[in-house]
Amino acid sequence: MERARKVANRAILKRLVNESKQSRNGEMSSRSPVSYTPSRYVSSLSPFGSKNHSRSDSLGARNVSNNVGFSVGSQIRSISVEALKSSDTFPRRHNSATPEEQTKMAESCGFDSLDALIDATVPKAIRIDSMKFPKFDGGLTESQMIEHMKDLESKNKIFKSFIGMGYYNTHVPPVILRNIMENPAWYTQYTPYQAEISQGRLESLLNFQTMITDLTGLPMSNASLLDEGTAAAEAMAMCNNIVKGKKKTFIIANNCHPQTIDICKTRADGFDLKVVTADLKDIDYSSGDVCGVLVQYPGTEGEILDYGEFVKNAHAQGVKVVMATDLLALIMLKPPGEFGADIVVGSAQRFGVPMGYGGPHAAFLATSQEYKRMMPGRIIGVSVDSSGKPALRMAMQTREQHIRRDKATSNICTAQALLANMAAMYAVYHGPEGLKTIAQRVHGLAGAFAVGLKKLGNIEVQGLPFFDTVKVTCADAHAIADAAYKSEINLRVVDAKTITVSFDETTTLDDLDKLFKVFAGGKPVSFTAASLAPEVENAIPSGLLRHSSYLTHQIFNMYHTEHELLRYLHKLQSKDLSLCHSMIPLGSCTMKLNATTEMMPVTWPGFTDIHPFAPSEQAQGYQANIPLPRTP
Repeated sequence: MERARKVANRAILKRLVNESKQSRNGEMSSRSPVSYTPSRYVSSLSPFGSKNHSRSDSLGARNVSNNVGFSVGSQIRSISVEALKSSDTFPRRHNSATPEEQTKMAESCGFDSLDALIDATVPKAIRIDSMKFPKFDGGLTESQMIEHMKDLESKNKIFKSFIGMGYYNTHVPPVILRNIMENPAWYTQYTPYQAEISQGRLESLLNFQTMITDLTGLPMSNASLLDEGTAAAEAMAMCNNIVKGKKKTFIIANNCHPQTIDICKTRADGFDLKVVTADLKDIDYSSGDVCGVLVQYPGTEGEILDYGEFVKNAHAQGVKVVMATDLLALIMLKPPGEFGADIVVGSAQRFGVPMGYGGPHAAFLATSQEYKRMMPGRIIGVSVDSSGKPALRMAMQTREQHIRRDKATSNICTAQALLANMAAMYAVYHGPEGLKTIAQRVHGLAGAFAVGLKKLGNIEVQGLPFFDTVKVTCADAHAIADAAYKSEINLRVVDAKTITVSFDETTTLDDLDKLFKVFAGGKPVSFTAASLAPEVENAIPSGLLRHSSYLTHQIFNMYHTEHELLRYLHKLQSKDLSLCHSMIPLGSCTMKLNATTEMMPVTWPGFTDIHPFAPSEQAQGYQANIPLPRTP
């Protein structure tokens, strides 16, 4: 390093001496009345940046009708209007091939130019003569892009969300936000197709799988799916494959999230499956045509049910049971695997991944060893390298349609690896005890709310056990929701007399006090949330409490301070090839092409903290950014 500094200093000194000599020689020369020494500070976009400086005699005679002129005696220095425009354009910073290099590449393919190559490649029949956008047709510079996104963010309104339905606010640990989500050494190369250059992220995804298997109580998990709804649809397809397509009915209990039901119905058409929704007590397998059944645990309205007998009855009829669940709830609840569930799905969103108006989020699917070859998505396995040392790789890689369509177990590109890495590191950072503290606190806040509502009177609280969501029956649900709206609070209105209120990691005692004022309907509230603490009891029956251990691997019990996790993250990223090192040959097809300017708004609170089912007037920035279908 010291030698490099000395070499650089000598080079700079030599250049300054040469420039000084040239300047003196220029002053003594009688060949030109005016001589110029190009400054190293002149912009490369300026005409003065040209290598040909012998044209100085003709500058004064140049036609300057389209230029800005500066007079120095009889000499006029002109500069083009283009040179006065902002220089922080996307093409200049992100398309590194020069026009000459593009021509050379085209010539190597047998064409005179890039245009000629495109003419020979794209059929004329599918081209349009010209394309003009009604807005931003000229494109934005990077600084203009940031200003535009700030404007959109300002149009979004961040209300406190108690909507739930599978989406919850969460505290993203800054060490994870800064060193994974905002770090190109993680976000540009997250797809681990090539094991030899992916050992770091493979370890992180293995951590994700371990987290899922521990919490669900099933031995096999994939390395993430797209979201909870599509994970449920993948499980539905698995049930169909298990019975080799001989049973064409799939039942969904109506205690599942509405969006999950809708996605399964849409996807069922492609499998020629019939989806039937029913109340749990009305589910009937007597047709003999049922391949599987989907239930929610806890239910979409918060209830916690004992599915032991339900699973036994389904299995007696040859029906596979899919259980959609919540990872934070499973810290306290009996795992689905202990009920005998065949497949478990859900979202890892509340493990340190913001709501983001609906996504993206990492989902998961866990199952038994029996069905591992029917699982969708990627599976990380432990193997050995050419030296016989332990190494990781993607197992059974013929799983995705774009790799080998005829052998694929999924019809989508099935992963949210970057978000799975965030969720896994959230579990690593908090560890089993930290997660237990968060889960107990969330459950305690929900319990305090239920106690407070009973004190207010005129409101009935659901009698079934709950984890984080309290179901309330009242005289006028819309009136309460409107009052909450005025206090910048979003509640879920189930029907005219029913509201659910879901709590999360970010909820505070002050939030509870605000809710009590809303539900009091203008009447004074004689207590505070803090004063209710001694009266709050665990609302989960002992038979549904978790007794099995989880996250016992040392990786979840080592890195609980910021500097420890920071070093672990850096250790993993140093094993991988990312855009920080070179262009990436495989995977991360979009992320490696995203400019930093495009990535920055992704983590702004005005975009991250909006629930997908928030009223549309609170998401005007998003609405302006989302192309809406054109009316005929």
